[in-house]
Amino acid sequence: MAERITDKLVKGLAPPSTGNRVVYDDKVPGFGIRTTAAEAKSFILNYRNSEGRERRFTIGAYPTWSVEAARKRAGELKRQIAGGGDPLETKVATRKAPTIADLTKHYVEEWLPRKRPSSQTEDKSIIANIIKPKIGNRKVAAITHADINRLHREISKATPTRANRIVALLSKMFSLAIKEGWRADNPCRGIERNPEEKRHRYLSSEELGRLTMALSECPDARAAGIVRLCLLTGCRRGEALAVTWDQLDIEAGTW
Repeated sequence: MAERITDKLVKGLAPPSTGNRVVYDDKVPGFGIRTTAAEAKSFILNYRNSEGRERRFTIGAYPTWSVEAARKRAGELKRQIAGGGDPLETKVATRKAPTIADLTKHYVEEWLPRKRPSSQTEDKSIIANIIKPKIGNRKVAAITHADINRLHREISKATPTRANRIVALLSKMFSLAIKEGWRADNPCRGIERNPEEKRHRYLSSEELGRLTMALSECPDARAAGIVRLCLLTGCRRGEALAVTWDQLDIEAGTW
C-alpha cells in the first residue's frame, strides 16, 4: 500500500526479519524507500523502459539523501524515462566504461611493442609514475581538455620537457581510444607545449677513438661501413642504408 513518504515515516521504518521491504510513495508513482534486514535504507524508483522491461534504480541511501532530494531526483528520472531514456542502463554503462588505466593497458599491449626499447622504457615510466597515479581511475570519456591542460601545467613546474612528453603520450592514447569508440575527440588537441631547446651532442676525441676501434673489430663489415659513412659525411642512417653504387663517383670521391 502506498503512503506519503516523509522523514518521520522513514525514521520509523522497522527492518524486516529477512530480505527487504519497500514502501512506495502515494504521490510519485514508483518512488519508494527500501529497508533491509541489516537496517539499511535506500530510496528507489521502479519503472518500465521503452521496451517494457521493469527496472529498479537505486537513487541513494538515507540519510545521505533526504526525502525531498530523493523525491526531486525521482521526478528528474521519470522525465528521462518519458523521453525514452533508461537511467539504469545508463548507470551500468557508465560504471563499465573504460578508465584511463584500461586505456594505458590497451596502449602497452597494442602500440608500445612497435617503439624502440628506450622509448618503451620512457613510456612505461610515465604511465606508472604519472598517468596512472594522477588520472588512472578516471573514465576515458570523462577526461576534458582542461584536465590535460591542468596536468601539463602541474608537471611543467618541475620538468617542462617531460610535461610535453606526457601530453604527446596521452595524445597517442586518446587517438587509440577514438579508434576503439571509447570517445569521440582527443582532449590533448590544442594544448600549448613548453618551448624546448634542441641539444647537439658531439663525440670527444677519446670517444671517437673508441668508436673507430670498435668499427674495425666489428664482424659485420656492411654495418661498420654504414656507421663510417654516417660519421664521415653527416648523412642520416636512412640515407646511408639507401645509397646505391650509381650514386657514387669513386674516382672523384663524391656521392
